[in-house]
Amino acid sequence: MGRLVVVGSLNVDSVIAVQRHPAPGETVLGGDAQTFWGGKGANQAVAAARAARASRSSAPGSAAGVVFVGRVGADAPGRAYRERLAELGVDVAPLAETPGVPTGSAVIAVSAAGENTIIVSSGANARLGVDDLEALEQLTPDDVVVITLEVPLDVVTRASELAERAGARFVLNLSPVVDLPAEVVRRAEPVVVNEHEAVELAARYDGLTSVLVTRGSDGSEWNGVFVPSASGIDVVDTTGAGDAYCGTLAYALARGDGAEEAMRAATAAAADVVGRAGAQ
Repeated sequence: MGRLVVVGSLNVDSVIAVQRHPAPGETVLGGDAQTFWGGKGANQAVAAARAARASRSSAPGSAAGVVFVGRVGADAPGRAYRERLAELGVDVAPLAETPGVPTGSAVIAVSAAGENTIIVSSGANARLGVDDLEALEQLTPDDVVVITLEVPLDVVTRASELAERAGARFVLNLSPVVDLPAEVVRRAEPVVVNEHEAVELAARYDGLTSVLVTRGSDGSEWNGVFVPSASGIDVVDTTGAGDAYCGTLAYALARGDGAEEAMRAATAAAADVVGRAGAQ
């Protein structure tokens, strides 16, 4: 059993409910804005922390540690976010502050059908650099690193190199699919994409041996292992569902679970998130 090191973004989300999403140039009226914690990296860390608490409750001593590497602004939202993650049991020692730059934020419109559109202002997330990856210098072969694409691409590349050097598992949530060096993508075990991203992934990269595809209500598949989606879920808000899946999956792998067991835990976490408002 090792640690899960999450490298990623933190955003403060402003969520507005709309009957439907506007067309280009169109204005629609929405409900009252609500503020939630978000950012792909932090969403994954929170999901992992919840999985860790469940592990400790069911079997004391079975929980892996969760570490977060990222950047916030030297502002009230950044300080509050640091406190929140720490209270949930996440090691935030590698979470740095960037003076003069705001903590990342996002504006999310959620339709009556539970589908969302998202605009992200990266803020301090865009200032994360390879020099912030000191926590990855102490990786062991039992550890897992998970990273998403809301941070600079050189950070993604370097994180993959440090994981490979240590013999640690590297999990890449390639959302959206972007141009990374092919060797970075091939290091991932697995690359996690949704069904639409999987098409683009196949068009851009060949020779990938570990790809996990999530298909929403049609379940998920990883190298021939298929796990159905949870049934009987009333969808309230799909924001953060993929992050909950990926963070819980990576945590379960760090805990030592096999592919199917990790996927089932991830599916349950995603189902929990879509049944309530907010990404966490």
